[in-house]
Amino acid sequence: MEKKKTVLLGVSGGIAAYKTASLASMLIKDGYDVEVLMTKNAENFINPIVFETLTGHKCLVDTFDRNFEFKVEHVAVAKKADAVLIAPATANVIAKLAHGIADDMLTTTVLACRTCPKLIAPAMNTEMFLNPVVQGNLEILKKYGWQVIEPAEGHLACGDTGTGKMPESEVLRKYIYQTIALEKDMTGKKVLVTAGPTQEAIDPVRYITNHSSGKMGYAIAKVCAARGAEVTLVSGPTALEKPLFVRTVPVVSAEDMYQAVVKEAEEADIVIKAAAVADYRPKHTADHKMKKKDVDLSIELARTHDILAALGGNKKPGQFLCGFSMETENLIENSVKKLEKKNLDMIAANSLNTAGAGFQGDTNVVTLITRDSQLQLPLLSKEETAGRILDRILECMGEKTGE
Repeated sequence: MEKKKTVLLGVSGGIAAYKTASLASMLIKDGYDVEVLMTKNAENFINPIVFETLTGHKCLVDTFDRNFEFKVEHVAVAKKADAVLIAPATANVIAKLAHGIADDMLTTTVLACRTCPKLIAPAMNTEMFLNPVVQGNLEILKKYGWQVIEPAEGHLACGDTGTGKMPESEVLRKYIYQTIALEKDMTGKKVLVTAGPTQEAIDPVRYITNHSSGKMGYAIAKVCAARGAEVTLVSGPTALEKPLFVRTVPVVSAEDMYQAVVKEAEEADIVIKAAAVADYRPKHTADHKMKKKDVDLSIELARTHDILAALGGNKKPGQFLCGFSMETENLIENSVKKLEKKNLDMIAANSLNTAGAGFQGDTNVVTLITRDSQLQLPLLSKEETAGRILDRILECMGEKTGE
């Protein structure tokens, strides 16, 4: 985060209230200041002391608590809020918020939070959630600018199975990150990101691939979205979860990725190609599993489409094209040649020989090369690296001033 921000966490009286303690802990570790508001009924499920211990703040429950210093407490807390999240939100609290009823500390304070983003995570029995009255109240909240986080499906505390579970804390954490963690300086931009390896089939069982985990491309997509961009992620096969707030297009082979990228690039303002695409594929793919023999086997390979070259050769006016270069020798020299040959605006170059860079890990060390500059970044997390790459792209596009 660029500066410490305050999250007001509202907890109403549902069994999922215990999950909110984990969320509060996560948000504190992420650097947020967290203020917790509870309804009286929520105290039946979790003690306010839990939140006070985690956040270092008095957990606000009683509107008329006289142990505070003299000030209008609900208004003072509301003024601090950069975002409000009600989790869990019962049908009762949803109804109150939808109709402006302020009869406790939680609803009174939230009513005073007029301008900051407000999110709500309904959690209740499936039949209650699907009741037209509850759905109508959620629609009212959406009309007033609330973001409704859809509940998950699964086994509920009442014994039923269906929709109504509060999403896990990690999911709610991602909603907060998306909402307030970063400045929305890419709003209005359409960004295409590629990530992961490709798989080139030898037969129905075997394929040729590489060591790419997709982590760098996924980090770029996540940060782009958090900065307000409309993001499309074309991803080869990875073990990573699809990022929230990003449209993901799954592909397998280099040909799949070529077809998807050429199509998606037509609407993109920025294309960041972080995928490790196979340069060669088996020229012939067997229809059935190839049986082991007592002799050596040779596989004839054919070139795949050069996606970066195709993008560079068909770049539309104003479109920014950023590639990646993974090298084991002559990093800068080889990357500059690639930049020029493929008509790129920038290339992020990293070396497999540099500690902390390369495949699989959570960090990277890259040099950002344009036609007239080279910027070597230090060892950073891949998310931090993504942020620096985007900063440099915006600078090159004349939309951000370099420090």
